[in-house]
Amino acid sequence: MTLAEVRSAAEREGLAWRGAFHPMHTDDVPQANGGISTATLILLGFTGKTGWESFAASREAHDGSPNPLDRWSRRIIDGLAAATGALALYPFGGPPWHPFQRWAQRAEPVHPSPLGMLIHPEWGLWHSYRGALAFGERFALDEAKARPSPCESCATKPCLSACPVGAFSPIGPAHLDETKCKGFLASPRGQDCLSRGCQARRACPIGAVHRYDSGQAFFHMRSFYGG
Repeated sequence: MTLAEVRSAAEREGLAWRGAFHPMHTDDVPQANGGISTATLILLGFTGKTGWESFAASREAHDGSPNPLDRWSRRIIDGLAAATGALALYPFGGPPWHPFQRWAQRAEPVHPSPLGMLIHPEWGLWHSYRGALAFGERFALDEAKARPSPCESCATKPCLSACPVGAFSPIGPAHLDETKCKGFLASPRGQDCLSRGCQARRACPIGAVHRYDSGQAFFHMRSFYGG
């Protein structure tokens, strides 16, 4: 199977192509099937609203069992792995916990944002990684184009001042005070964040057109909150 065929197969299932790279030893990528070194790692996920309908219409989304998105991701990506001879890897279900944020920065032009999430020049904060395919075969890849973080040219950083309870640290390493955040979500004032998505995340102007619709936003906020 060619790289283009792998991409097409993933997109037919509702998963977006999230880049690929040739791992080095320092990337901590597990060996591919057969105990050989992984020569190509392909990342898959969601970008904006793309693919959400595929999950929302799935049996996992409606069966009432825990972790529906993780189970859907496993079913789809395990199927792709079986069809292509790849090893499926996930950012959930550990330990071990694979360094997906580090891998993502090798695969495409994403950068850490002041909120801790990775920001993409086009998708902003509205994207995610659902899994990866590890191949022993070294596919030819287009040279990755470096793009600066949009946060570097953002003078006001509205994301840091938008949180109603100041749950994000404005200085030093990005940090979310989960106690503050979840306490606010449990209050009447927190229903806007719970139903429409994090106000700090929504304040970011990058990729605003790709913000999640209310159903997608509520699903993720409820999953985070545990309600």
